[in-house]
Amino acid sequence: MTRIRATAIGFVAVLLWALLALLTVGSSPTPPLLLNAICFTIGGTLGLIWTAATGGLGQLRGVRWQVYAFGTIGLFGYHALYFSALRLAPAAEAGLIAYLWPLLIVLFSGLLPGEHLRRGHFLGALVAFAGAALIITGGGGPGFSTAYLPGYGLALLCALTWSGYSVLSRRIGDAPTSSVAVFCLATAAASWPLHFAFETTVWPQDALAWAATIGLGLGPVGLAFYVWDIGVKRGDIQLLGTSSYAAPLLSTLVLVLTGIAAPSWTLGLAAILITGGALLAARASFAN
Repeated sequence: MTRIRATAIGFVAVLLWALLALLTVGSSPTPPLLLNAICFTIGGTLGLIWTAATGGLGQLRGVRWQVYAFGTIGLFGYHALYFSALRLAPAAEAGLIAYLWPLLIVLFSGLLPGEHLRRGHFLGALVAFAGAALIITGGGGPGFSTAYLPGYGLALLCALTWSGYSVLSRRIGDAPTSSVAVFCLATAAASWPLHFAFETTVWPQDALAWAATIGLGLGPVGLAFYVWDIGVKRGDIQLLGTSSYAAPLLSTLVLVLTGIAAPSWTLGLAAILITGGALLAARASFAN
């Protein structure tokens, strides 16, 4: 597989994640850990079936337990934080903060062997974080509410968790993509008992909520992980991180078009700042 093709495959995940906020809202009021459990059971089961059908089960026995632990913590941590953030704060705003991860991937990738950070990376980071700050402060307008701060904080932890997971995945590039199925099933296995211990069980309430939940398990919390794994391990990670900057705009646009988020100058400016900062970092990545 060529590097360009692997990068293109990885970008499919970005398109799927543009629907993550919409489907998460649609699954409400199912609590975060239960949503984690349902979605990862679906995504992991499908991955295991695909692995068995392609004769890849034997590869799983050779994967180190440390790799399985790393992948499980990454997937479990990010999505538990993300689902919680969107239950505690407005979907569009929390989603934009969570989508700081593409910028953080570019910044963190500078720590990888053979990669370097330039002035443009840091300038892009400042601009993008200005967008996140605009969301958190509400632009100084009456819409600001301290009640949403816990959700915003969890969204920021989402961005740190997924960017760290994605960059560190490059260091374990010898693990087959089929191992992602085990990550998903292990995440589900951890989520079920934690849900019953700490949450009140609230299943999806109607057909639409079930459709949103199953859609999460099939796409953004299913197929997306497998294609992303191919992209970050075999593709151009900085180009993939850069192209991922389309995610916050696409996700916000989907929420506005579906009526979940109301269009506002604060939301629009924040999306422009976050995406613009990402593009500055992208330009620095391709500078000679």
